[in-house]
Amino acid sequence: MDIKGAVALVTGANRGLGRKFAEALLERGAAKVYAAARNPESVDLPGVVPLRLDVTDPASIREAAAIAGDVTLLVNNAGSSTGSTLLGGKLEDIRLEMDTHYFGTLAVTREFAPILERNGGGAVLNVLSVLSWFTAPQVAAYSAAKSAAWSLTNALRLELAPQQTQVTALHVGYMDTDMAKHVEGPKVDPALVAGLALDGVEAGRFEVLADDVTRNVRAGLSGELPGLYPALVS
Repeated sequence: MDIKGAVALVTGANRGLGRKFAEALLERGAAKVYAAARNPESVDLPGVVPLRLDVTDPASIREAAAIAGDVTLLVNNAGSSTGSTLLGGKLEDIRLEMDTHYFGTLAVTREFAPILERNGGGAVLNVLSVLSWFTAPQVAAYSAAKSAAWSLTNALRLELAPQQTQVTALHVGYMDTDMAKHVEGPKVDPALVAGLALDGVEAGRFEVLADDVTRNVRAGLSGELPGLYPALVS
């Protein structure tokens, strides 16, 4: 689809990658960009339309859809990162990860799918992660939720195809955002990631792999598990 002239809605658009998505959409000529956030007063990007939307609150999602009935591009970006392990983490934190990344993405897409259909089909972009395919104890809850969101994205792509709605998955490693400020090592510029993802949407791609780490892990899925998890080898 063409970004120029599109009407986009970005969840979690008040900071990090979401804010970069909103910026990039404006730069590419989107006709309107709804910058959705739980607290719309925190949206400070000129040119966007702040919109209250909490992806874990069904009433909030319905209210946002009633306002943003002209959307042609939905960017499911809102995220959480509790740092919970599966055995030692709090169950409420683990549930929050799933409620945000899986059920939140599903709920928003279900509400906006009829809107996209009425407006000609459009597109959905789901922000996933290299951790959709790889995990470690310190990111286990997040990774499980992103893995579920990956499967969800593939299923939505099939279900939305008859209404001519394309679905693109973005997979990326650590980015230079507040969510990853505790992580040491290389981080990707979120502005670069947003640009690559929107390139993928315009090209009608199913997946966008935004960095070398992600590409290497994706390629490693066809091998034996110790290739991705050397610690399994005693």
